[in-house]
Amino acid sequence: MIELVEPIRAGDRRALARLLTAVENQREGVQAALTALYPSTGHAWVIGLTGAPGTGKSSLVTELAKAYRAQGETVAILAVDPTSPFTGGAILGDRIRMRELSGDKGVFIRSMATRGSLGGLARATRDGIRVLDAAGFDRVLVETVGAGQSEVDIVRAAYTTIVIEAPGLGDDVQAIKAGILEIADVLVVNKADRPGVDSTVRALRTMLELGHPASREQMVAHHGKSMVAEAPTTSNNHDFWLPPVIRTVATEGEGINELVAAIEAHRQYLTQADRMHQLEQQHLQMELVDRVRDELVKQLFAVLPAETLRDVVNQVQSRSLDPQTAVNQLLAFQQVNVAK
Repeated sequence: MIELVEPIRAGDRRALARLLTAVENQREGVQAALTALYPSTGHAWVIGLTGAPGTGKSSLVTELAKAYRAQGETVAILAVDPTSPFTGGAILGDRIRMRELSGDKGVFIRSMATRGSLGGLARATRDGIRVLDAAGFDRVLVETVGAGQSEVDIVRAAYTTIVIEAPGLGDDVQAIKAGILEIADVLVVNKADRPGVDSTVRALRTMLELGHPASREQMVAHHGKSMVAEAPTTSNNHDFWLPPVIRTVATEGEGINELVAAIEAHRQYLTQADRMHQLEQQHLQMELVDRVRDELVKQLFAVLPAETLRDVVNQVQSRSLDPQTAVNQLLAFQQVNVAK
């Protein structure tokens, strides 16, 4: 894989596609390529788009990409698709919807399968974003799979997170539920030409008002980003980002300029003072914790005999052992083997 590094830095699309496939499949040698590319990252602005199915995420991504291309910027799109139950690969539904971008050499579209990963992001998404960043794209748009309230993992990878709602997908209480809306840097009500849009916007603004943090520290402890209201400005003490509520009709291109302006306002907010540095630190800390956890699990089951696991499961099932004590025993087994 290491021979793909320089071609990717030079903008070779075929090399880029090959490495992304290797990243997704965790092929041998891919880590060496990622290590070589890492110093070239940190330039692209990563925008996450999430929301329930049917809100028009793919149409909005398409219009955003066209808007950025009109400004002369290059755009990479990572569409995290559901996993095919037959092949294990991405279903490619989003790529079909974005076919009008296919002739633009300044746009690169890649679908990635979730492969069982929860939270709306594929396991390899972070590495895929870094590969696209190193390839020189100005904007990386990450569209999540659209599982609704479980989509909060996008905040761990994106600098600006857009949460998309649409009229007619549930009652006002559904829109106010805590979880996915709390991660929003920008709230978009798409399909704003439909009946009920005023009610949806009102519900979102009510949620924002109710959720206004009492202090900046409370919000940073939650997910590193601050909230609330309806204009892309900060509060008087400059401690809070106030997420705008933008109305769009993506199929008609309506509201896209306002959305682009809101994203840029959020970018400017983060680049002030030390906010961007802090946000990146939080992203990296969460990522390292995730990677350490995955690696420890992998190491444990690499040395754990199948019969030992079955025996522990049987003890838990017979109620002679509780689950936490069982976990402690499995970890102790690994520690003994590591000591040997």
